Order: sequence, then C-alpha cells, then structure tokens
Amino acid sequence: MIFESIIIAVYTIALVLIFAYALAQLNLLFNYLRAKKKLEDAPKFDLSNLDETPYVTIQLPVYNELYVMDRLLKNISQIDYPKDKLEIQVLDDSTDESFEKTAKQIAALQKTGLDIKHITRKNRVGFKAGALKEGLKTAKGEFIAIFDADFLPQKDWLKKTVPYFKDSKIGVVQTRWGHINRDYSILTKVQAFALDAHFTLEQVGRNSKGHFINFNGTAGIWRKECILDAGNWEGDTLTEDLDLSYRAQLKNWKFKYLEEVETPAELPVAISAARSQQFRWNKGGAENFRKMMWRVIKSPNISVKTKVHGLLHLLNSTMFLNIFIVALLSIPMLYIKNEYAHLKMYFIVMSFFVISTLIFFIAYWFTFKNIYGGGFLKFLEYTGMFFIFFSVAMGFSLHNTIAVWEGHKGKKSDFVRTPKFNIKSLKDSWKNNKYLSKKISPNIVIEGLLMLYFAFGMYSAFVVGDQGGDFGLFPFHFMLFFGFGYVFFKSLTSKV
Repeated sequence: MIFESIIIAVYTIALVLIFAYALAQLNLLFNYLRAKKKLEDAPKFDLSNLDETPYVTIQLPVYNELYVMDRLLKNISQIDYPKDKLEIQVLDDSTDESFEKTAKQIAALQKTGLDIKHITRKNRVGFKAGALKEGLKTAKGEFIAIFDADFLPQKDWLKKTVPYFKDSKIGVVQTRWGHINRDYSILTKVQAFALDAHFTLEQVGRNSKGHFINFNGTAGIWRKECILDAGNWEGDTLTEDLDLSYRAQLKNWKFKYLEEVETPAELPVAISAARSQQFRWNKGGAENFRKMMWRVIKSPNISVKTKVHGLLHLLNSTMFLNIFIVALLSIPMLYIKNEYAHLKMYFIVMSFFVISTLIFFIAYWFTFKNIYGGGFLKFLEYTGMFFIFFSVAMGFSLHNTIAVWEGHKGKKSDFVRTPKFNIKSLKDSWKNNKYLSKKISPNIVIEGLLMLYFAFGMYSAFVVGDQGGDFGLFPFHFMLFFGFGYVFFKSLTSKV
C-alpha cells in the first residue's frame, strides 16, 4: 500500500495546486467584469499639439525573417505620427539572404524622408534582449515601441497608446494581440483561444487591481527612463519581456493595459513552430520564477494579494507540470479506486476538484464573448472550442513540462525564435518554409506512446471493479487521447 499511498499523495497535491490556480483565475474574472464597468479617466497627452507630442523610437528586432520583412517594413512606414518626432530602428541580427533585401528596403524608405536605421551586431549576444539593449544606446525617443516581425499595428497605433504616458508614473503601455490567421486550422484556433484568455481575463484582471502584469515582448511601448531605471534588458532568461516587466514594477513603475487597442499578428501555422514558441515561453516563465520569486516575496512596496497573484503569474507555466502529473496518475488512481473500497470517501471528496474545469469554462466564456460576441450559437461554438483547446493543451503537457523542468533546474538553452510564414488566407502554404526544423524530437515518440496509454485508460473504464466498469474518468482520458494523438500525428505529418 506504500506505493499506492505515494501515488495518492502526489495526485492530490497536483489537484490542489490546479484548484488554487483556478481560484486565482476566478478572482481575475471578478476583477475583469468589474473593470469593464469603469469609465476611463486617465490623463492624456494632446497629440494635436506638436509641443506636447513626445519623440518616439520604434524598434523592430528581427532575425532571418525572409518571408515577412517586406510586409513589416511597408506596414511600419505607414504609421501616422509626426515624422520629425519618429525614429525607426531595424535591429537586424540576420545571417541569411534576408539581410541584403532588408538593407535595400531600408535605403528606399530613407529616400522618402523616413528616419529609419539599419542597426546590426557582430554576434547575437543576449539574443532579442541584446538587440533591444544595443538599439537603446542610440535611440532618440523618450518612448520605445517594440514590434516583432509578424505584427501589423494599425496606422493610428501610436496615437492610441502614447497619450497615456502623460502620467509620469506609467512605464509601459501594452495592447491586446489580434490574430490575422485565427481560422487557418485547429492549431491556430487553439493558440488564439489561449492568447485571448491571457489578453483579456488575465491582463485586465491583474492590471485593474494594480497587480503585476507583463509587457508581452511586442505590441507595447516603454518609457525609456523606465527601462534604464529597472536595469535595462537582460538576456539571462528566455522571456526577457517578463523579466524586465517585474523588475520595473518592483521599482514602482505602473503598467497600462489597453484591451480595446488590438494589434494584429500572425499565429504559427506549423506545429513545430508552435512547439518551439511554447517551449521558450514556458521555460522562460519557470526561469523568471527562479529569478524573481524572492524579490516579489521580500518587496515592501506591494500588497500580499499582489504578491500572491505575482507568484501565481510566474508559476503559470508550471501548471502544465501539475496537469501532466494528474493525467499520468489518473489511470493508476482508477485502479486504486476500484481495488480499495475503504478509500471510497476520499474519492468522493476528490470529485469536488472537477470544479476547477468548470471555473476555467466559465471564465474563458466571458473572454470569448467579449471578443467574438454572445448568443446561443456562439456559446455552442465556444463549448466545442473549449474542449478542443483543453484537449490539445493537455497534449502539449509533456513538451511543456520538460520546458518547465529545465527552467526550474536552471538549465540554459539558446533563444530559438519562432519562424514566420506570411500566411494571409487558407490557401497559403507554409510547407517550403526554409526556417522550419526537419528533425523529429524523441519526445514525439513518447507523445505517441502516451496516446496509447490513454487509449488503455478508456479501455480500463469498461473492465475495472466488479460493478460493470467505472466511467468517471472516461471523458478525461478521451480528451487526453485526442490531445496527445493530435500533437503526435500533427508533429509527424508536419515533417513531410
């Protein structure tokens, strides 16, 4: 019974941690709904007055972006802002043929009178953080807007964001990501679903109560003084944006989140690209928990509630570890439940934790409704999307657990940037993208075995016990079977 007791203990701890995270999400939902009722009364710059219009530098950190550089530069060159108050820095670490093409495009734009510079380095020290830091040395702007290569801000983006810096305590204004190819595939829909929840429920829910939020690496604008005061960009984690965000807020800088300003971007359409992005984000989150945990706990400047939300925010990616543990142990738990009758009361109590899924379902519905509209048909669409999202997210849990584990252990790895595709419609193909990895990770084989493992879990529902089976975990095992199966087969076919 010792082995069974260990399984029960680990399973219970993981369930309790997931429930605690769900309660935090519920609290953010309440914050989000209350914030929607508030009227905006923040002081703003009057940009119709040139004397009050501040100087802005736009930074475009790029690395081997052959497919999207033309689109990016055309879009940024159309930003509506006084030319004598605007500088554009293309921070180009490229090592392929995109470098020369970019240089020619920049030279052509310079002839139009646009203040645009091509800034290069001899090496990629610090990766994206290093490039941003290098550009900052010569940036003329009092405010620094940052866009990744796949982002397409609207012409009036600066006019919607810069005014909020009239409040001298504001260090960052962050906008919500949009998705130009949300409907391309199940994969893009799942990614959009997850990002929408972050950019509505979480960002608004935290920001409305003064809890820490993060600059999301792009589609936001910094006060240059804030960057320098917080210690400048550092490349010792894979999520330099989260790192600098926390260091800035620990120094009492305020962040302003604008849910109503949408900045369109392209979602990864190949699962290998999505995997590399997920790995970087989740490992970086764990690295930042290691780096920031004690600074948050010891800070005398923030409330206990803000500390709790901050720690849970930094532990976001670690939820994949708990989900993977619960998934892996759920089949042994099914057999333990039907083998030891005296544990009946324990399993009755444990069934309470299904409420975690219900909380996520309710919370994400409000964010979905706010972006895509409500009504019965939309609710049906949402319900189907929620279970697909949950299944595929669980299918990524092994991959993301490895990332989280490496982050918590302090294992270092290179910043692997996400390949861009220039996908505009369902007809566009990405199969010949030269930046996609052709290697098949050994983890994909394990994901295939996990698909079979959860198929066994579904079979077990019919044969355990002496009462004709136990189907309580069948839906859970079916979702895991679908999720790992989707990730496994999609990962294999993307290499073809």
